[in-house]
Amino acid sequence: MIDLDFLFEPVETLDHSLANLFEGAPLAGALGIAFLLGLRHATDPDHLMAVTALVARDERGTRSAARLGAVWGAGHATALLLIGLPLILLGAALPPALESTAEKAVGIVIILLALRVLVRWVHRNRAEHHHRPLRTPREAFGIGLLHGLAGTGAVVLLLIAALPDPLQASAALAVFAPMSAASMALCTSGFAWTLTRPAVLPVYRTVLMPAVGAMGLIFGFWYVGLA
Repeated sequence: MIDLDFLFEPVETLDHSLANLFEGAPLAGALGIAFLLGLRHATDPDHLMAVTALVARDERGTRSAARLGAVWGAGHATALLLIGLPLILLGAALPPALESTAEKAVGIVIILLALRVLVRWVHRNRAEHHHRPLRTPREAFGIGLLHGLAGTGAVVLLLIAALPDPLQASAALAVFAPMSAASMALCTSGFAWTLTRPAVLPVYRTVLMPAVGAMGLIFGFWYVGLA
């Protein structure tokens, strides 16, 4: 069995350190910490896998990737707010079965994204003539919604534990959610900008694109518990 838990350890350690700062912090300080947590959120390994697969398509440039990342982030933030705010105000938790199902669905989506990247690479010459992107904004929004559903439980538990006052925790979530969307747009933009550099592009077309697909497959199968 493959064990990729180590990929999550650095971000979990950082989140734990930031969450500890919530204790005794005034509301303004707590909102600032939520701001930082939101900006960091895009670097979760499952988010990075989705980002790389979303951007691994025609070399359409940074602006196109930023739009795709922003739509994906908007879907993620929408799920966080629509599900997280009622949970915080009611002092409830996301049903474990629903959260587990959503996480497995995220893994399946990552596998499908990775497969499409590999198919795109194999048929790259023919695909380039059609200029057909791997993902549309609507699909990206749906992927973001799914990621948000899978991650809402953990975010809500963290905020409730750090900020027992429901209104303060809700305010922190209202800051966290849009910042997570912004960080996802920045992440996709940075990745696309790197791939479209003249020195990188030939390596991307021959080596990095299949590597992204292979890594996505391995991660996705592990995420759903099949590897």
